[in-house]
Amino acid sequence: MTPAGLPAWQWRARTAAVEATAAVAWGDAAARLHAQLSRQYSHIVGLVPGRWSATASRDVLVLQGEPASLPWVDGVAYAAPCDCAPALWLPTLWEPDLPGDLVARALHRLHGRQPLLLWREPLAVVPLDRLLPVTPALLARFAAYWHGHAA
Repeated sequence: MTPAGLPAWQWRARTAAVEATAAVAWGDAAARLHAQLSRQYSHIVGLVPGRWSATASRDVLVLQGEPASLPWVDGVAYAAPCDCAPALWLPTLWEPDLPGDLVARALHRLHGRQPLLLWREPLAVVPLDRLLPVTPALLARFAAYWHGHAA
């Protein structure tokens, strides 16, 4: 299955290693990643302002930062910009069997935003143009949104 508006293509396993610059968590894994970040910020241990940026929607939390700083949480996967199309972010383990620049142009035409994360499972396109610096207030906003309260 491919996102609507894109030529037919398949996912293939990457043949070369890619250094992750984002942690991507869906569902319960997003809640676990959020809880870990909240705990770290409540202790203010070793956190550097501006260390991470994040965005979230109903089902996903994306945390962008330096590769060595990205946390590990059960169920989290990782992403990085496509070498030939930096506005297209992909899973570190998978890539489309079409050229990245073609996919990036098609997604930009469909969504009118950049950068975009194209995710394999669940199949989704996540806008990354609203990444904000991670702060306790941002984490609280995400929690309020997920729990159905006005943020």
